[in-house]
Amino acid sequence: MDPMCILWACLVPLFYVPLFYVLVSLILLWNPQILHTKKHLGFSARNIAHRGGAGERIENTMEAFTHAVDVGADMLELDCHMTKDGQVVVSHDGNLLRQTGSDVMISSLNMQDLPLYKESLEVTFNCGHYSKGQDRKFALLEDVFQKFPRMPINIEVKENDDILIEKVASLVRSYRRDAITVWATDNGNLMSKCRKQNPDMPFMFTFWRGLLVLALFYTGLLPFIPLRENLLQFYLPRVFNRKYIPVPPDPSILHYGWFVWLLEKLTMRKALFDHLVKRGIEVQLFVCNGDSDIEAAFAVGATAVMTDYPSLLAAKKLK
Repeated sequence: MDPMCILWACLVPLFYVPLFYVLVSLILLWNPQILHTKKHLGFSARNIAHRGGAGERIENTMEAFTHAVDVGADMLELDCHMTKDGQVVVSHDGNLLRQTGSDVMISSLNMQDLPLYKESLEVTFNCGHYSKGQDRKFALLEDVFQKFPRMPINIEVKENDDILIEKVASLVRSYRRDAITVWATDNGNLMSKCRKQNPDMPFMFTFWRGLLVLALFYTGLLPFIPLRENLLQFYLPRVFNRKYIPVPPDPSILHYGWFVWLLEKLTMRKALFDHLVKRGIEVQLFVCNGDSDIEAAFAVGATAVMTDYPSLLAAKKLK
């Protein structure tokens, strides 16, 4: 046989097989229903009040949650810790120094002994801006459930504590909120514990699972892979070196504009988000506290924005 014929016989498959793979991957990326049944959440949300709307009222208070709902938030985001006497309290920080001025852990105090929030509290994702309110008391998760029985709530369990996780799961179940309450954590081990306690609750991608999805997207494998998560929650990278400087203010790679720009280019991929949405996976970007950030989040395919200013987002919804 002619050596050239043999060479071509070997080279042609090397060309057509990758081409076929790319073509099939693109078809499935645009039409995921061919392989995957679309997920259906028990709620829809566009306007998510971060810490109850921390820019408009003191974060995570009942006043903040009530205000957020009144101005048009579709969903509340909050964090949980447990007090010494076993109460599930809504708080972002475990140590109360930032929020109250008292350098003490929530876990070391009974609920009745928790100090009040500061009269004026800086907004974490809007440095130099402060929120105030009449309500400075820490709220119980159960009180939030009682006040807003049908409001979707995103709960981030802040401690790898089996008892806390069990209590949160039990409260969700007792108030029959399984379909409208989200497990949120970046930690894979913690998420496994949460899901074991209440597998009926929708849940987000953890950090490593999110990275895996990004890798699968860039290699073309994502359309072929089943995904069990219901939501992708991720920072809008541009907020880091404009709105948020990590504490303490030590040099961080997030202070460099070139890195944040690169991070945004790599992660904010509309084709990726559109694919996930077609599979019934919500894409929620945060923390967007200005018009340009909100518009940028929706422009890349977010289904919802998490904000400290729910009234700002609600006003844009009317336009």
